[in-house]
Amino acid sequence: MPNKKNEGGLGRYYADLHIHIGRTASGRPVKITGARTLTLTNILHEAAEVKGIDLVGVIDSHVPEVLDELERAMEKHGWREHEGGGVSTGKVTLLLGSEVEVYDDHCHGPIHVLVFLPTVQTMRTFSGWLGKRVKNVSLSSQRIYVSGRELQAAAKEQGGWFIPAHAFTPFKSLYGKGVKRSLTEVFDPDLIDAVELGLSADTAMADQIAELHRYPYLTNSDAHSLRKIAREYEQVQLAAPTFAEFKKALRGEDGRAIVANYGLNPRLGKYHQTVCERCLAPAERDAERCPACGHHRFVKGVFDRLQELKTAEDGPKRPPYIYQVPLEFIPGLGPKAYEKLLGRFGTEMRVLHEAAEDELAETVGEKLARIIVLARTGALDIKAGGGGKYGKVWER
Repeated sequence: MPNKKNEGGLGRYYADLHIHIGRTASGRPVKITGARTLTLTNILHEAAEVKGIDLVGVIDSHVPEVLDELERAMEKHGWREHEGGGVSTGKVTLLLGSEVEVYDDHCHGPIHVLVFLPTVQTMRTFSGWLGKRVKNVSLSSQRIYVSGRELQAAAKEQGGWFIPAHAFTPFKSLYGKGVKRSLTEVFDPDLIDAVELGLSADTAMADQIAELHRYPYLTNSDAHSLRKIAREYEQVQLAAPTFAEFKKALRGEDGRAIVANYGLNPRLGKYHQTVCERCLAPAERDAERCPACGHHRFVKGVFDRLQELKTAEDGPKRPPYIYQVPLEFIPGLGPKAYEKLLGRFGTEMRVLHEAAEDELAETVGEKLARIIVLARTGALDIKAGGGGKYGKVWER
């Protein structure tokens, strides 16, 4: 685990705190839409050995079989719980999380939220509480039959964090359909620790909502396959990669901080622009009929939804939001070139952040090297995505 400490004893770490379990070790589904290869063991290997991520949030850790699997692995491999919370494998720290769907009497649509807890025991306690309030505690992202505020209180009783997930996407999010105008319609604003932006929004877009100015922003992958891990992530400054240290970073305490958010250009996200529900042709926010096929229903994009909610022109000073194009989005970068890059540089983080252009050119040729370098600076053209379809990247 990279520990380039400064004089104050703080180091910088990469974190992706929204990764799903597709299957348990026995093959039982957890996230139905998740890949079968998305197991706990594979996630931890991919994060450490392929992606180069230092902290991973597995947000289906409430599943009893997943907790059993984790405890067996801890005993077998000598993994240990950090004193400050989180499970260390020696190469990566696992933060135990749970994604839950809130749809109480105050909601206008379902809202997904993330709850993170410091230890295996606190997650087991939360799992037991959750199991009495959802239909199937062995599945991911289940609807809970209590209010949003009750869920917040339960998380805080166990020393946890509470984070609205992919807060602006059209479906199953806080501002997509969950509330009309304000998060206070459903949640206690004082019991929210951070807000996850999602793939179709960045810092500047989110800061159009004044009530969010008090919260830090997270950029996470919401990975449903191994390759999707770290398509968005944050860099944090901590004394150690632990739950307690990350909590300080969320609060900006004692020099701990979110240093940078790395995320897709929002135009690459699946829900950036408003499109026709039937043919996915782009449409104006107030259109009555699709200009391409005449259909009358639309999937409202994040950009247009934020224009409706806008209450501020500027936000507080924030960490830089750096448009990061994942390697899988790079045009012309196929499996063979990808393996060559990993063979030389070790992890995706090294390819994306450290490899010099001449080194890249020696590995995959000058054209691909140039595109990778341009991707670092956001200097690639993008066709916006919408309606569940990703945007596309090409070289200028």
